[in-house]
Amino acid sequence: MADTRPNILFIMADDHAAHAMSCYGSRINRTPHLDRIAEGGMRLNNCFCTNSICTPSRATILAGTYNHINGCTTLSTPMDNRLLTFPKLLQASGYQTAIFGKWHLGIGPDHCPTGFDDWAVLPGQGLYHNPDFIFRGPNGGMRRVVQGYVTDLITDMCLEWLQRRDRSRPWCLLYHHKAPHRAWEPDEKHAGLYLNEEIPEPPTLYDDYSQRASAAAAAEMRVGVHMERFDLKCEISPNLSEHDLRKWAYQRYIKDYLRVIASIDDNVGRVLDYLDAEGLTENTMVIYTSDQGFFLGDHGWYDKRFMYEESLRMPFIVRYPREIAPGTVNDDIILNVDFAPLFLDLAGLPVPETFQGRSFRPLLRGERVPDWRQALYYRYWMHKAHHNVYAHYGIRTRRYKLIYYYADALGQPGTIDETYEPEWELFDLEKDPYELHNVYAEPAYAATVRELTEELRRLQVEVGDERYVKDVD
Repeated sequence: MADTRPNILFIMADDHAAHAMSCYGSRINRTPHLDRIAEGGMRLNNCFCTNSICTPSRATILAGTYNHINGCTTLSTPMDNRLLTFPKLLQASGYQTAIFGKWHLGIGPDHCPTGFDDWAVLPGQGLYHNPDFIFRGPNGGMRRVVQGYVTDLITDMCLEWLQRRDRSRPWCLLYHHKAPHRAWEPDEKHAGLYLNEEIPEPPTLYDDYSQRASAAAAAEMRVGVHMERFDLKCEISPNLSEHDLRKWAYQRYIKDYLRVIASIDDNVGRVLDYLDAEGLTENTMVIYTSDQGFFLGDHGWYDKRFMYEESLRMPFIVRYPREIAPGTVNDDIILNVDFAPLFLDLAGLPVPETFQGRSFRPLLRGERVPDWRQALYYRYWMHKAHHNVYAHYGIRTRRYKLIYYYADALGQPGTIDETYEPEWELFDLEKDPYELHNVYAEPAYAATVRELTEELRRLQVEVGDERYVKDVD
């Protein structure tokens, strides 16, 4: 007897900011095929990561736990593949499982994908052109070069796997793109896009980092200023002022960023067309997301890591015609730690007590959940390494964001052991959506600071991350 449980197609890009998708009202991009998912289902406006960097976010998504639990706090902490993950539970229950594309959770026998019937993943970040792939095999897999463009190749592998699937059993496919990760190398088909266009600048491109904690000015990820030749594909003039350098480099950077996304959009369209042709659309939950957000010149930056909105926010669009009404929107606070419980719920499986998230399936059906979270806890551990961003944690509610830069490596792998004086930031997102004015010390916000600090402590205890709580007095 055929198993009629729903299929799961989990599409995840790397560093694709929500404000680079037209279904999120992007001023700079057009994503017609991604928009098909949102138009046929729901757009989540407040989906956030718990640590805005690749390895930690991916571990949280798979294992359903915060990074102090799953051990993946930085880029130098690969995931132990003995951890319990949602693919393992789906596979054990009869689902066919596979992952193709970006992995970034380590390589070798102890860190290769487990819980998957088939897989082929990029080593580390992988290359855009003629990349190496590690294919499922003994001792952590078999490595070989595959000719072609990485976004096309990952899609080809997914479609080939779907074509040879067992049609009597449900499946869960993790379709994970490398793009649009740095250094944004487009394929020939999309290389000419935007040549004669001026891409609108973000309102905060020329941010001077005043009225904020020193961590903002210390960060080394300013567009143009901290970019390399390989980012901009040309030499950088030493004679430009920082203002003019940001202006010039932004156009070169953002056009390549949008070009590599155009390839993702086209390829996602190929897969959506396949689902339609195979009669799979009605019984397949299709999700498109990214492992975190990204600064698209916002605050004059590229990259991520900070708890500021553009970095913290993840795009999340989902289509499942059997339960989700088309063209709907949700504003509840969703976290990447919630993804695994959602998938298990969809498959009719219990969520392990060790998982720390919560299924948001009722919210996707348009139901009101009175006790849903009103605040999130975030922590960035990778102190100073890669762009000089200080370690910090914080809390975000619907209106406020409180950030504590504890600025200490705490012995974490891959960090730089230099300690700075701790600092606080408080943003009133209603009055200051661009997060330009730190109101932590303003008397009018004293009561808000007390309330948020207490809630921060409560959340740290709730998720089991009580380290450094003594310093928030």
